Amino acid sequence: MPAQESWLDDIAAARHGLDRSSTAARVADLLRDQITHGRLVPGERLPEEDLCRAVKVSRNTMREAFRLLVQERLLVHEFNRGVFVRRVTADGLADLYRVRRILECEGVRCAPSAGREAIARAGAAVGEGERAAAAGDWPGVGTADIRFHQALAALVGSPRVDEMTRHLLAEMRLVFHEMGSPREFHEPYLARNRRIYDLLAAGAVQDAERELRAYLDDAEAQLTTAYREAS
Repeated sequence: MPAQESWLDDIAAARHGLDRSSTAARVADLLRDQITHGRLVPGERLPEEDLCRAVKVSRNTMREAFRLLVQERLLVHEFNRGVFVRRVTADGLADLYRVRRILECEGVRCAPSAGREAIARAGAAVGEGERAAAAGDWPGVGTADIRFHQALAALVGSPRVDEMTRHLLAEMRLVFHEMGSPREFHEPYLARNRRIYDLLAAGAVQDAERELRAYLDDAEAQLTTAYREAS
């Protein structure tokens, strides 16, 4: 219960940013953010009444927000049981990485025309991950890793790609929970994130893309093994 109260408090504190014209979408944004930051975990039940009170919206608005996130594959509705945070399947994992290669590798290829500021955002995420690791905050490392990969896809310069990536990487955060030790999973990739950023900053786009593809291949293989062992 304390963990649940914590993320409910976060959502309640953010409710003031809700726009009357798109309240359900904004509620969905708040819930998605909690998933992306690792606060809502696979299998967790979302308490409709508590959420309605926290955000001060009607049941119909909350159910519409749930519906939006079900469409994004982040939640699942179970008849007579309620709404739960979804568990990503092994098939879903493979598809996530298929799409990530398309979006992130295209982002790297677009880096020369993206500008230094856009590339610097990837570097800022790398630095955030390194600081979180130094503090022993491994869930924070996971959040920084997501921001790094969002920054890579954002080099495309497309709002549609940004939206797709935001939804995709929220699903990836659900996958991260399948690993027993956040440190064991994330620590080896810190140096690889730094390597990709350094290559981009130096203008070595082809090398950066080659490094990113190897990175995604290795991460997918590692996660696939974890899924297989858990089944």
